[in-house]
Amino acid sequence: MVVPLHFSKGYCVPPADVKSELRRAFKAKRDDFVDRLSVAEKDIAFSHLPSPLAAICTPGAIVAGYVAKGSEADPSKLLQAAAELGCTLALPHVTSKVAPMRFVQWNIGDPLEPGAFGLMQPVATANEVVPDIILVPLVAYDSQLMRLGQGAAHYDRALSLLPDAVAVGIGWSIQQADILPVDPWDAPLDALLTEKSWTSR
Repeated sequence: MVVPLHFSKGYCVPPADVKSELRRAFKAKRDDFVDRLSVAEKDIAFSHLPSPLAAICTPGAIVAGYVAKGSEADPSKLLQAAAELGCTLALPHVTSKVAPMRFVQWNIGDPLEPGAFGLMQPVATANEVVPDIILVPLVAYDSQLMRLGQGAAHYDRALSLLPDAVAVGIGWSIQQADILPVDPWDAPLDALLTEKSWTSR
């Protein structure tokens, strides 16, 4: 997809509707890709921690993930592996588009409840935690490890308040864009894991 861009203060700044168009295109591409995967391919994808990620999943580290929705890459097996290494797990808790996203402690098997935007999340009374590692969902990414999200900027805001956390994007290889339009508030990823590869800064 070719989109008009202009540059301001070192950023590639998109017209207002470009990101929306990209989201529609990449969600459709992701849906089609996942529909074509075999059961075995789905089962093995994101089933093991790559060694660079395992190395920082030390006992006591807080690893935040997410509950995959639709064709999103599912990090549940990565979270299970982190828990087996002694990590504390967390999931995001979202109440609205404007309210800040919190990370709350969660254990595998703990109950989840419907939240904003159709997300499944822990109960609101779960203990709030500060993640050391954040597994981040995405709609698209590029070679600069910039990420296109759902558009509410929850993760961008959260990452801006957690500069010491390692942000690892989790996505399918077909979600890579040539170059993504970037707004000044967009937070880059520290690393990216696909079903095929691990990339870090």
